[in-house]
Amino acid sequence: MAGLLSGLEQFGLTNLENMNLYEEEKKAEQGAERKAAPVMQEQDFLFDKSFTCPICDREFKARTVKIGKAKLAGSDLDLRPRYEQIDLLKYDVIMCPSCGYAALSRFFKFLTSPQAKNIQKTISATFKPQKETQEIYTYDEALERYKLTLANAIVKQAKASEKAYICLKTAWLLRGKAEHLDKNLPDYEAQKKQCEEEENEFLRNALEGFLAARQTESFPMCGMDEPTVDYLIAVTAMRFEQYDVSSRLIAGILTSASANPRMKDKARDVKEMLMKKIKEKNAARK
Repeated sequence: MAGLLSGLEQFGLTNLENMNLYEEEKKAEQGAERKAAPVMQEQDFLFDKSFTCPICDREFKARTVKIGKAKLAGSDLDLRPRYEQIDLLKYDVIMCPSCGYAALSRFFKFLTSPQAKNIQKTISATFKPQKETQEIYTYDEALERYKLTLANAIVKQAKASEKAYICLKTAWLLRGKAEHLDKNLPDYEAQKKQCEEEENEFLRNALEGFLAARQTESFPMCGMDEPTVDYLIAVTAMRFEQYDVSSRLIAGILTSASANPRMKDKARDVKEMLMKKIKEKNAARK
């Protein structure tokens, strides 16, 4: 059988008929196999972004996640997002290292004059300036920033929804910390238990805040529509066996004209869990 390249002699090209059609591609594939894809490090997802503090007017840089760089791996029942190779929650707080003003990124720029004065008087007056030198934040460093954010929110008398949202995200951060604890640590179980207890404390406060906000504030709330907030409340209430609250809100989502199909599917899953938990609780009473 003649080669694929036979007959090229008329062009003065000889000894080409035995060339392998896909040899170069095979070599390239083999080379790619030998060269492992570079492993992304946490710092590869980050860059230094400049901010101007609305309290002290100083410019500073904070570690910020590059848009579109992190890949979503899924979410927990209470909508906590999980990303591959990085926990984005660690980088959602913007903190001025000079005066101590800190807020979640969505709230950082929005301050009234009375709120700014309260922060200056109660936080900035005694705050010790910090140096931003870390390439990445550890969970403990991120937690410190979240707690300072909550302190700022309390001092500036933020809306209940903002304080609840900070508590929710702090709880999620503690969950992430527990998941990333080194199991070889001699006090692993003790640290894990502490994380779980703190997570529950922040979730209870998030639940209280969102319930209050739902009665006094309008939607959207912290960027979330009513079905999303109701779903968060329902899931958190179920966690603490407040089944009446959870059942009422889930029923509302399932009949809501504004809830999207995806949210309704989630609500149906929660309804099944609720029914099972209520059945188990009633059986335990007998």
